[in-house]
Order: sequence, then structure tokens, then C-alpha cells
Amino acid sequence: KQTQLTAGSSSDGTEDSDFSADVEHAETAEIVHRRSSTRLTRASLRLSQSSQDVKQGADRDETPPRTPTGNAPSSESDIEVSSPSNDLEDERLAKELSLKEAAAHDLSHRPKRRRFHESYNFNMKCPTPGCNSLGHLTGRHERHFSISGCPLYHNLSADECKVHASTRDKQAEERTLSHRQDENRHSTRNQAPTDRQLRYKEKVTELRRKRNTGLNKEQKEKYMEHRESHGTSREPLLENITSDYDLELFRKAQARASEDLEKLRLAGQVSEGSNMIKTIVFGRYELDTWYHSPYPEEYARLGRLYMCEFCLKYMKSQTILRRHMAKCVWKHPPGDEIYRKGNISVFEVDGKKNKIYCQNLCLLAKLFLDHKTLYYDVEPFLFYVMTEADNTGCHLVGYFSKEKNSFLNYNVSCILTMPQYMRQGYGKMLIDFSYLLSKVEEKVGSPERPLSDLGLISYRSYWKEVLLRYLNNFQGKEISIKEISQETAVNPVDIVSTLQSLQMLKYWKGKHLVLKRQDLIDDWKAKETKRGNSKTIDPTALKWTPPKGT
Repeated sequence: KQTQLTAGSSSDGTEDSDFSADVEHAETAEIVHRRSSTRLTRASLRLSQSSQDVKQGADRDETPPRTPTGNAPSSESDIEVSSPSNDLEDERLAKELSLKEAAAHDLSHRPKRRRFHESYNFNMKCPTPGCNSLGHLTGRHERHFSISGCPLYHNLSADECKVHASTRDKQAEERTLSHRQDENRHSTRNQAPTDRQLRYKEKVTELRRKRNTGLNKEQKEKYMEHRESHGTSREPLLENITSDYDLELFRKAQARASEDLEKLRLAGQVSEGSNMIKTIVFGRYELDTWYHSPYPEEYARLGRLYMCEFCLKYMKSQTILRRHMAKCVWKHPPGDEIYRKGNISVFEVDGKKNKIYCQNLCLLAKLFLDHKTLYYDVEPFLFYVMTEADNTGCHLVGYFSKEKNSFLNYNVSCILTMPQYMRQGYGKMLIDFSYLLSKVEEKVGSPERPLSDLGLISYRSYWKEVLLRYLNNFQGKEISIKEISQETAVNPVDIVSTLQSLQMLKYWKGKHLVLKRQDLIDDWKAKETKRGNSKTIDPTALKWTPPKGT
């Protein structure tokens, strides 16, 4: 008695290279059934993965073994001719076995095992005290590393987050189904709401009407105890503060924002293990940062911040920024506009009157300054913010700050030109404006040390131009450092250091001589002619009186 076997073709359409082994073991398949102790070879083991199909084929009929192409062997002495029904059955078995053989090598149908080392850094921990970093606010991830995804911070457990996620999924399916039912409606501009929408509106109104207007004594004690025990390390208890419907909407928004942040982190746009903000979105620019700035930890962990270029408020996502810009009424810095010429304006902002704006400005400046130490104590300072105006508003170009009462006559405490406006002459305009204020105050000014690398280069270039302009217009024979200082408001120490760097100060026969190097003056004239007067400060455009007490 013979066993009917089929040898399927390989997945790529070529003939099976183990055909001879298949035929040999097909002839001995009956012995395999009779003697269980006989060892299956590699080919017969592959074909016997579906033992039930093979046994059924053996019991139905004695038909010849078939080649990989479906043809019978040339010898007819030991075989019988198979019927058409058997041919169809053979083709079915061949197809099934070929699919099983391909599936044995193709694991794409199996669920992929999560590889935590690719998406998670196990050296990271959630900053919430007492949290083990397990679970996620969205209920879709096993771990979290930020407050925005921490269930414990939101007074939830990991299991509760998963239950809420399944509930949100069901609601999304119901909403999608209801939208499909409304697709047949005509899309007119003034369309009346459907019955379903009216019922939903009534339901929401009823839910909001049922909420408690106040907290009872036990609830207040519970809230106070929670605040005293956890402080700012946990989210405040939100139950009974608003209606259940509005609280659920808030929870959904939290979960959606946390999911967006998780996607950014997995895409590599959010830094892990570092509080260094790598990029900021500022207006129509995306700027790479240079140094660390002490933003709150929950923002610093993101790696990217989104800022309003008018009020300087920093946000976590593009969606939050878009919503903020839709309702932000600021189009220029707060304070008084003391200078305007063309599209260039300068605003004087008092750190005491506009504390939040000045703090945000200092945090922004620290991203591009190494030696800056002032962040939050802004009340003793005045900030002079330069902007460039267009039809959308006054865009931040740069700023400098100065103490209201400086005992060392510093006219600049910190100065910054935004990276997108560097190498365009705005830095020298800010420096020139600071000395213009010193002239109005009838004082001699100097920047506070230490200067940054770019600041030192800018100041040396400015002092050089001031001295060359003064020497070009000077017609006398004797010159005094004190006179230069009084006319330009530049500190004598800065004048001497600049003259020495230009090799224009010599000591001869017991006297210091200032050499008028005509070659340097000619070069300066050529550059001034080529540059033009577009990036210069006009003293007549200043409308300012020194603040009282300075």
C-alpha cells in the first residue's frame, strides 16, 4: 500500500532542491506509519507538519507520489492512474503545504516582540517622587519618563489609565459611526442640527447643570491634605471643581497631548537624559540653541520649545502655540516706545512692572549666552528691546538691559542679538543706542564684564569705528583721552585698550602720543560708504528722558 504525497514548489517559484530526498521518503511513508520508531528525515518532517492531512491522504487511495511539477514518475508498474478529483485534491494539498513551508520562514504574520532597548532608556526615571516610571497616561505605553505621561502625577494608576484608554477608543468608534450616518446629509452652509446632535446638546447641558456649585467640608479637608502632603509634585485634585463632562474633556486633552509628546520622543525630536533644549520655534524661525537655560524641568526635558515671539510665553507643542497665537493680543513688547525710525523701534520695559515678560526674555537670552546669570531677579533692571515691524507686528531683534542704579556706571548689563538677525548690523545699533542713552544722561558708560566672545568682538569693532570717526573729524593738533570720552560717552579704559590694539598709542620722550593712522581711516571711510546709513541710530528719533533716581 502506497501513500499519496505532494511536494510543493518553493516560495520563489523554483523547483525544490530536495526533490530526490522527498521521493525517497515518500516511498517509505507507509513504513513510517507502521514503525513509529523510524526516524523522519528533514524533508519528510517538513511535509508531515500537517499529520492529519497526510494520514487522510494515506487512507483515501493508493496514488503515486508526485514530482514538484505535479507529474507522475515515468515508471508505471507500481502506480495507478489518479482520478480528476484526486488531481484537484493534490493541487489543494500542494498549495497548502507550500504556504505552510513559506510561513515557516516568514515571520511577518507573527506579532512583533517589543524591543524596549530601541524605544526606552532604562537609565531614565520619571521626575515625580515615588514613581517607578511604569505605565503611561495614555494607557498605550509600558513606561514614561516625563511628568506629562506620569499616571502618579495625575493621581491615577497604570490600570486606570488603560481602562480610560479603552473607554476613549469606544467613544471614538461610536463617534465615527455617527459621522458616517450623517454623510448623506447635504453640506449646506446654514444647516440645521440633527436630532442626534440636539439630544447630545441637551445631555451636555444637563450634565453641567448637575455639578455641585461648591465643596463640602470633607472635600476641602481632603484637598488641603493632598496639597500639603504632595505640594507641586502632584496634580491638584480636580473632582467636583467642574462638571464631570468638562473634567472628562480635560482628561482627554491631557491624554492626547501626552500621546503627541510620546510620538515626538520616539521620533528622536525629544531629548532623553538631558535638560538641554536643542531647538526653539520662534515665529517663522526654528533656532538651534547654544547653551543651557534653566527652564522648568517639564519643559527642558522636551528638547524643543515653542515660543510666542510677542509675549515670549513658552509652550510644549505646536498645537498649544497655534491656539495661543489665535488669542494673543500682544503685537509688540510691553512698556514705552522711546525710539522709532523706519521699521526699527526700541521699547523701554521696566522689570518691576512687566516681571513675567522680562523673566521670559532672560530665559530666552540664556539659550545663546554663556556667562549670563540673571534669570528671575529682574526688578532692579530696565530692558531696552529692539524690534523690526511689519504688517504682522513688531518682531524681536535683540535687547540689552541695564541697572536702574549702577554704582560703576555700567550702561549695559546684558546684550543679545537674536541669531536670525546676526551679522546684519543690529548688534552695533544696540551698542550705539546704549551709548546714546549715556550721552543723554551725561554719563560715561561701559559694558558690564565679563563679555561673551561675540559681545567682545562687537564692542571692539564699535569702539574702533567711534575712534576712527572722531579722529577723522578732529582738526586740532593736541588730543585728550578725556575729551574723547566726554564726547563719545566711552570709558577712558576702553578707549586706551582700543588705541593700543590699533597700534595708535605710543610712548615717546615721557609723553603718550596718539598716532593718526590715515590708512585705517581710509579703510573705515570705504566701508562706511559701501555700508550706507541703513543700520545707524538717529539721535533725533529718540524720545526719552532719564528715569528718576538714576
